[in-house]
Amino acid sequence: MNYFFRFAFCFGLITIQTSAQEIPKFGLQDFYTNNIELDRTVDSIFDVLSDRQKVAQMIITSAGELGKSEATVQKLASQDAIGGVVFLKGSKKKHTENINTLNAIASKNKTLPLLFSMDAEPSLFASRIKGAKDVGKTIDIKNDTQSDSVVSIINQELRDIGVHHNYAPVLDISPNNEAIKSRSYGSNKDSVINLANQFIRCTQEGGIIATAKHFPGHGLVKGDTHKQSVYIDGPLQEVDNYKKIIADGVLSIMVAHITIQNNTEYGTDGLPSSCSRKIITGLLKEKMGFKGIVISDALNIMKAVTILDNAPLLASKAGCDLILMPQNEIKTINAILAETKTNPDYKKQVMQSVKKVLRLKICAGVI
Repeated sequence: MNYFFRFAFCFGLITIQTSAQEIPKFGLQDFYTNNIELDRTVDSIFDVLSDRQKVAQMIITSAGELGKSEATVQKLASQDAIGGVVFLKGSKKKHTENINTLNAIASKNKTLPLLFSMDAEPSLFASRIKGAKDVGKTIDIKNDTQSDSVVSIINQELRDIGVHHNYAPVLDISPNNEAIKSRSYGSNKDSVINLANQFIRCTQEGGIIATAKHFPGHGLVKGDTHKQSVYIDGPLQEVDNYKKIIADGVLSIMVAHITIQNNTEYGTDGLPSSCSRKIITGLLKEKMGFKGIVISDALNIMKAVTILDNAPLLASKAGCDLILMPQNEIKTINAILAETKTNPDYKKQVMQSVKKVLRLKICAGVI
């Protein structure tokens, strides 16, 4: 297939001129494939971005009633300082307006389009999109047919708004944890895995990126990482839940701010898992073979990470490809760039993360 990308720099920003008939079209099913055309497409975009623009692709800021102000988010978009936005509480109308505005900014400035995401779990769905149809709670989903019906509604609402990435489903066992509760499929391990896998399959077949969370497992711990540090004390009882999920092609996994202690192989030395290279790179990427997108849990308000100095940089060094809701996006970019200048191995890792994010955007139809 003959195709081309023609790039030109204009006032430090990237201009992309393309022909709709010349660009190969990809889908989410192509993300994990060996595809020369897809590789070339990623490289064509990657090669003309500055290092600052590349690192910005890793940053996800927040919008909506519980997120940053519209003016702040629009300024970050205008500065080409973010790769995406997660939308928190708000109406369908408001979310859609915000996304249209951000898309217009990218188009006007000729910068890469943003990846839009949402915590559209069944249990949180009605609170994320006020006025949307209530699909019930995750704990009440008992079979594939019911799951598919719920996903169909969620996917349609997300597509209508312009959201590409759903931070769902929860793979944690047990509805008894303080932070998880009814967001879990229950306490039967096999049922949790099967229902979560069906949610992922149906979500991604519908063109929306799914996310399994909260690695390495938040269901069997006590406490809430929004409020304090919480611990897995001993063995990682929920890690095996992810094996089939990974094998069957989940595109992203979110890592929790859970500290692991009394575990010789995977103790995190006081750090949350989201900032532990041993957990993200050693366990998830290398041992378990996950080749998709690793995203941190939110880094802006959870006490388990806000007590750390420069948690976003630590999360990136640990192996996170997307940095979710850092308190200061510009500071995060600068910290990552500074580290890449003195650490060539880390720079190589960051650039691999950026290429994965670009690949995801292409396969999701964002670019």
